[in-house]
Amino acid sequence: FYCDVLGCSLDWRLDEIGLAHLRVGSAFIDLLAGQPLPADAVRNMDHLCLTVASFDANEVRRHLEAHGVAVGPVAERYGASGWGQSLYLSDPDGNGLELRG
Repeated sequence: FYCDVLGCSLDWRLDEIGLAHLRVGSAFIDLLAGQPLPADAVRNMDHLCLTVASFDANEVRRHLEAHGVAVGPVAERYGASGWGQSLYLSDPDGNGLELRG
């Protein structure tokens, strides 16, 4: 999902512990693959926000929906870089993601 749909690249992995370093721009997303969380597990992250350099909300929505991803409405939201358009989605594990212009 992160590579095929969002365009990240696999930079490095350590299969012994299920760790994958994904490059997104100049940053990394570290993913741990392992046993699924129990249904009553408490998560401590609301969502991860990624800035999209050439953010065209309609184009991003079309791309995601073509890959079967449900996308929330585009809205003007406040974040680390001030106000900007963004949309919300979830990765296949249910983690919240925000794509922002």
